[in-house]
Amino acid sequence: MSENTPDLRSFIGAVSPAGDIAGPVGITLGPRQALCGDIDMRIGLDGTWYYLGSPIGRKELVKLFSTVLHRDDAGEYWLLTPAEACRIQVEDAPFLAVAAEVSGSGETQTITFRTNIDETVALGAEHPLRVNVDPQTQEPRPYVGLARGLEARLTRSVYYQLVDLAVEEMVEDAHIYGIWNGGRFFSIGQLEE
Repeated sequence: MSENTPDLRSFIGAVSPAGDIAGPVGITLGPRQALCGDIDMRIGLDGTWYYLGSPIGRKELVKLFSTVLHRDDAGEYWLLTPAEACRIQVEDAPFLAVAAEVSGSGETQTITFRTNIDETVALGAEHPLRVNVDPQTQEPRPYVGLARGLEARLTRSVYYQLVDLAVEEMVEDAHIYGIWNGGRFFSIGQLEE
């Protein structure tokens, strides 16, 4: 096992038996990976990681766990090391986009996000922007795609930074409000007639 790969054996005491749990959907486990079941680890709405109900205070440890976090095709979150596969709970998105850097302007501008674990990701086809609207509050919930099926939810200040850059475009006969990045238009909402 690599020195950079977390060893989940120390957490096995907090794992529920794998019994009825199927493995990750759409992710093939290796022949040496044991399906451990659910581990008492969760990521809160604010991006805080918890183990046994207590926050994990060491950012370096959170960064280490983040390197083995995957989201399967069913939307479940898994810590996958060469030896173990443990399911964890995530309240919304596992990460937050806490800063955005904009280079250039107009249709050719480029936008790069920094997450709460100091990962940087350039907005684009491989890392798209999507915006859900909360059905009860009608508030937008914007996300940027990351690797391994993961996402980072944009913080309010980062989203407002994008709103300041947004322009109105006609897309398929609809007035769409969005941002340009590298010649590609990303919707952040539809305008009412």
